[in-house]
Amino acid sequence: MSRIGKKPVPILSGVLVTINGHSVSMKGAKGSIARDFTPDVKIARENDLLICTVPENSSKVVRSKFGLVRSLLANMMTGVTRGYTRQLEIVGLGYKAKVDGPKVVFTVGYSHSVAFESPKGVSVKIEGVNKIVVSGIDKEKVGQVAADIRAIKPPEHYNAGKGIRYVGEKVRIKEGKKLAA
Repeated sequence: MSRIGKKPVPILSGVLVTINGHSVSMKGAKGSIARDFTPDVKIARENDLLICTVPENSSKVVRSKFGLVRSLLANMMTGVTRGYTRQLEIVGLGYKAKVDGPKVVFTVGYSHSVAFESPKGVSVKIEGVNKIVVSGIDKEKVGQVAADIRAIKPPEHYNAGKGIRYVGEKVRIKEGKKLAA
């Protein structure tokens, strides 16, 4: 059995949890989120705890989803109370981003500007000229939007690390070809 799956998820104050079969919805200070889970893992509420259980003689596939369901419930609980953020930075001379209505426009060394529109439930803010903050209540969506923004111009290993990277990401700068003397 999964050690993570056995741990109960505490229901924080101010969060309304509704369990309807294998569907769970949570509503908190930051917003509401709902998710359907596999019917193999039973989710029950006991006092101020959410408890996941699987049958004793379940298959390996079902047992592998046990810890996943518990982690997703904990991520939902954190999302509706505190939310999630990912920070990115733009490195490079003349590289910048600006908000243009619902879109973010990146100027990152291409012959054209790249427009990016974030999905519903995820907000993208620009701090200064070179810092991007992605925030929302769904950890999966926030991470995917941050990865999509980074994919617009990933850091270049041969060109002083220019591009879009996560804050604190180490980019290994490689040495280019040597010229014959």
